[in-house]
Amino acid sequence: MDGTHVETRDHLVHNYAPLPVTVAHGEGSWVTDTDGRRYLDLLSGYSALNFGHRHPTLVAAAVEQLGRVTLTSRAFDNDQLGPFADELCALVGDSLALEGTHAAMLPMNTGAEAVETAVKAVRKWGHRRGIAEPTIIVARDNFHGRTTTVVSFSTDDEAREGYGPFTPGFRVVPYGDAEAVAAAVDETTVAVLMEPIQGEAGVVVPPPGFWASLRTVCDDAGILLVADEIQSGLGRTGTTLACELWNVRPDLVTLGKALGGGILPVSAVVGRSDVLDVFTPGTHGSTFGGNPLACAVGRAVVRLLDTGEVQERAAELGDHLQLRLDEMVESELLTEVRGAGLWAGVDLPPTWESGRELCLALRDAGVLAKDTHGTTIRLAPPLTITLDDLDLGLDRLRDVLATR
Repeated sequence: MDGTHVETRDHLVHNYAPLPVTVAHGEGSWVTDTDGRRYLDLLSGYSALNFGHRHPTLVAAAVEQLGRVTLTSRAFDNDQLGPFADELCALVGDSLALEGTHAAMLPMNTGAEAVETAVKAVRKWGHRRGIAEPTIIVARDNFHGRTTTVVSFSTDDEAREGYGPFTPGFRVVPYGDAEAVAAAVDETTVAVLMEPIQGEAGVVVPPPGFWASLRTVCDDAGILLVADEIQSGLGRTGTTLACELWNVRPDLVTLGKALGGGILPVSAVVGRSDVLDVFTPGTHGSTFGGNPLACAVGRAVVRLLDTGEVQERAAELGDHLQLRLDEMVESELLTEVRGAGLWAGVDLPPTWESGRELCLALRDAGVLAKDTHGTTIRLAPPLTITLDDLDLGLDRLRDVLATR
């Protein structure tokens, strides 16, 4: 071989159908492809890049830790894990239902692992209460990952087809229907697990009072409320946790994506210590979970969120985003807009065959976004985006929509 590499897709499993753009460099809200063309990133890695590409504070934390130690496994302690746990619990602890207990965290790697960990925790908590076959209530059109257990309670046929037999113990109810949740509770129920805002479904915001009703249902039944904040958490909605939008405090939250700062996978379950203490040595673990490199980056993420400035900025820019998108609805360029903070799902008019068709047109205009569920696209700009760049992206969206 002469050292020349010719890119092919022959050896890559085709479990994704990415837009035809190959990113070679990223900085802030912008990426550059292998041909040197720049694009405004309005997806942010599904919220994993809340702080943009290569945020200097996060890169510095990673580089410093790379020069010290990157992995010990959990066979030994490292000097970043304890402080990371303390600081993360301090960040979100006031947003959790901790009466009579304190916040605890269990570090993992991916978001799906965090959800699996939460499922195991509430099941074991139920077994300790004498429930032989615990059940968990989940929402239709949910997205919590793609592991075997998680797709067992997905309602997406594409995510499920060919992967059975499925894990039992889940009851699916319509999202936003508190009465259906209450009706699904029985003596086997141990928890309600839902996304505060459904991301993959198209940024579906629940009706007013839904999450408050969930809290009441769980309190009345003596069961746990688990919020999957992997996409919605850590500033995306203008609050540290999306549940804060409704002043609702869950018992457990799953965190991921933005917790790794777009540098490496970092996730965690945070919540009541009397629930998470069901895990004892040997009952759950991860070789890379809580590794010092991940913890150093996670600590830097927490520090960025500690002051509240990121959240406040996301709320302010989010209002501007929603206002401009509403104008496009009024102009009949869009049919509907849903969202909170710097996060929006927009539905396209019939003049567009699919959301992917629009995303391809946006790519040609130098903007990257992602479609979902037919004629819906998601917008999730970095929380660090400038107002000028946000307006630039929205101007280009408006101009592309106006071509039909």
